[in-house]
Amino acid sequence: MQLHNYFRSSASYRVRIALALKGLSYDYVPVHLGRNEHFAEPFASDANSRLVPALKLDDGRWLTQSMAIIEYLDETHPEPPLLPRDPFARAQVRALAQDIACEIHPLNNLRVLRYLVNDLKLNEDDKTRWYRHWVETGLATVERRLAQTAGRFCWGDEPSLADCLLVPQIFNARRFDAKLDHVPRVMLVFEACMRLDAFAKTQPSSCPDAE
Repeated sequence: MQLHNYFRSSASYRVRIALALKGLSYDYVPVHLGRNEHFAEPFASDANSRLVPALKLDDGRWLTQSMAIIEYLDETHPEPPLLPRDPFARAQVRALAQDIACEIHPLNNLRVLRYLVNDLKLNEDDKTRWYRHWVETGLATVERRLAQTAGRFCWGDEPSLADCLLVPQIFNARRFDAKLDHVPRVMLVFEACMRLDAFAKTQPSSCPDAE
């Protein structure tokens, strides 16, 4: 498999974690978002969303969208599982993941931040205030959920889909100096995750294209 991704992309980091948890090997193909390489051919046609991550399978087919990729990996390589067997528990883990993927990340991804500055003419301070607001309020929601679900990790004592999404979000929050002292459960889960190689060895600074 080939994972086309960018070291700083939190969505890419999610998939790197999942691949590592599954023990799956892949070729790392960097796509530099800052240089607009996602609009260059052949990537722009092969991954028609023009987004990272994009996973090229051994048979030449492509998958995009990080959660779809992770669930595909979980279905095709079921051990260790990233979603619980019980339908209600599985829905709860997906809800935790979507608290990040749907409620925090879209408001703060690179395209949105560029639009705020380049088109709406926000200055850097206002852009940062925007970022911090959505990540801080979004993580407060995750914190409330974890009061009901967390063990060592987001759901009990084994890492799940939700942890694959939580850890990259904390990395991004720290890049923008967002407040994190109001989410102690979140940070305990983050620290537990980072003690595992699957999270630590795939972090942005460990990637071959890190700058």
